[in-house]
Amino acid sequence: MNRLFVVNKPIFRTSNGYMRYVKRKYSTKKVGFSGTLDPFATGCLIVATGQYTKLFQYLNKTPKSYKATLWLGANSPSLDIEQIDSIKETGAFKEQVIKDILASLQGELTYYPPKFCAKKINGKRAYELARQGEEVALKTITSTIYDIRLINYNHPFVHFEAKVSEGTYIRSLGALLADKLGVDGTLSSLHRIHEGQFYYDNEKALDPFTHLAIPSNIYTGEESYLELGKKLSIDYFDTKEDGIYLIETLNFFSIIEIHNQEVAYRFNRISKFEENECTASKPMQK
Repeated sequence: MNRLFVVNKPIFRTSNGYMRYVKRKYSTKKVGFSGTLDPFATGCLIVATGQYTKLFQYLNKTPKSYKATLWLGANSPSLDIEQIDSIKETGAFKEQVIKDILASLQGELTYYPPKFCAKKINGKRAYELARQGEEVALKTITSTIYDIRLINYNHPFVHFEAKVSEGTYIRSLGALLADKLGVDGTLSSLHRIHEGQFYYDNEKALDPFTHLAIPSNIYTGEESYLELGKKLSIDYFDTKEDGIYLIETLNFFSIIEIHNQEVAYRFNRISKFEENECTASKPMQK
């Protein structure tokens, strides 16, 4: 079964754990997802089954949009509500002060990712080391904040929305806002609205062709060569420049790479028709 769709991940479920529910619902064994959401986060999670799990790296998934709530006065080493260790009362701020600080975060931003994150340090995930009480030394990263704005401020809760590049940590944006206000702060809610053109629509099956971030190329040779995975000659391609391309035949599509006038397969013989439409089983209890 080949299927690409978006689920609405519920709160307090890991992204990996939620895939067990998806496997049961769609009666399939091979399921993958792109863009891990923290357990306390909800919203858009891109899911694929079967051969379509190979396509994640080629999908157009930026920019991403999130809605978040920052709880002023609450402190958590994980920068979210899962590990709150103290709560202090803080005075209210003028709304314009918060708006100005959010505006200052817009653009190219260099910052430290949360210590509780999935980045690897000497082969181990940072969050594994942090939970063991070990020192976590992460390098700074750079993200693009395309837009960030205040939705509502009801002290001590700051509700904001951000449109960002892939790999941005919204927990860190919340921590930067709290630091600039001079108080503790942690995210109490986080919801991913969309990733590129991907958004939740009742798990509707999507056509992967409309979401690939790679150009198409035309192969003028025998289609059977593509479908059988035979060696391909550069002479039979309309575009001969180096790059990664999508190639279609009547029944299949392939992804090939041209480099130094040589053609190599990235993926081959992915069905265009198998399970492109939704064939879900009966709803199950989440």
